[in-house]
Amino acid sequence: MSPYTSTVSNALTNAALFERAQKVMPGGVNSPVRSFRSVGGTPYFVANAEGPWVWDTEGKRYLDYVMSYGPCILGHANPNIVDAVSVAAGQGTSYGAPTEREVLMAEEMCSRVPGMEMMRLVSSGTEAAMSAVRLARGATGRDVIVKFAGNYHGHSDNLLAAGGSGIANQGLSGCDGVPAGAVADTIVAPYNVVPELDSSVAAVAVEPVAANMGVVAPGEGFLRDLRAACDDVGAMLLFDEVITGFRLARGGATEYFGVQPDVWCFGKVIGGGLPVGAYGASREIMGSVAPLGGVYQGGTLSGNPLATAAGLAALEQLDASAYSTLEHLATRLGDGLETAFRSAGIDVVCPRVGSLLGIFFTDVAPTNFDEAQAAVEGDRYKTFFHGMLERGIALAPGPYEMIFVSTVHTDELIDMTIAAAAEVAGEMAAG
Repeated sequence: MSPYTSTVSNALTNAALFERAQKVMPGGVNSPVRSFRSVGGTPYFVANAEGPWVWDTEGKRYLDYVMSYGPCILGHANPNIVDAVSVAAGQGTSYGAPTEREVLMAEEMCSRVPGMEMMRLVSSGTEAAMSAVRLARGATGRDVIVKFAGNYHGHSDNLLAAGGSGIANQGLSGCDGVPAGAVADTIVAPYNVVPELDSSVAAVAVEPVAANMGVVAPGEGFLRDLRAACDDVGAMLLFDEVITGFRLARGGATEYFGVQPDVWCFGKVIGGGLPVGAYGASREIMGSVAPLGGVYQGGTLSGNPLATAAGLAALEQLDASAYSTLEHLATRLGDGLETAFRSAGIDVVCPRVGSLLGIFFTDVAPTNFDEAQAAVEGDRYKTFFHGMLERGIALAPGPYEMIFVSTVHTDELIDMTIAAAAEVAGEMAAG
């Protein structure tokens, strides 16, 4: 197959598939944001993808800025990842026994992240965050967890309070089916404000960059002051790097900001597009995890040989040049989108941290969840989303998500995106 061509049969329409899907899956989807509830309309069903492109089941091509919400940092169907997975699949898909690639993955991740000496592979970001919280509680002998409004740490019961991303996109403040007791020891604080802590706090969980309520940057000194506040009361600082990990920098947020937490959790990029998660800490803290200690965590598919093959192939390609490319593209896209809309008389800000890029139709970048919620009110993102989709550019179908660039987006494609946004901005300005 030549580069960036479709192999779609065009046998099914998106509408027909969505109708069938709704009969056998809640909302017709396996993750709520995919239902297009936030933006309206019928979701496109992806049939195949390559490089920066996806094709739907009707054969229409889209320039993709969803990128599986982060894992496809090298684009879709990266040849090295595909080759690695193909070789691994030919050797078996799951063993329930240790493998060399698990060791290689742990060595690679620990070598990149300052202060992380041991880690444990799991199967998702949710599982990683859940396990990291359990570790913090077990290692400290304390119960209380502090999190921040608008930060999303997966869908485990005790971390769903005031979550961003999928929760916020569905217009929910919490989740039915979560008993009051599950969040009784969870305290929610405003992002970018250092909370008062005491000796009951096991851990403060934070997204180093809040990337599940758009993109909200940490204020000057926020992460450093959180580190000091945790030290004062003997609490652990937990960095949720499911999005920032190995996207901000080779060593993630720890390298980028120069602040070292006690516990990390990872996902997305480290799986190369396959389901994976990980949590880690110092050798001393990880000594609390079974079989060394009393904090139990296990998983039949943890360290899956296909996922570790894909993840190693992805990390191998993420060198200084890759991060320079990602930041360059995100900067050009953010600046171009702001210029396009402001030229049309429409307020917009595109906050950026490294290659993490967001968009808000407001004149001032939000600093917390309340401000982010206010910034997404109305239909402007919905109008923008559909205007771009009509022009063959796919963004996340929810205003609380990021715009994900990959290393295979190019300056030419960024220019094409900005030109399309200028057309949409003109239509929006005209009413």
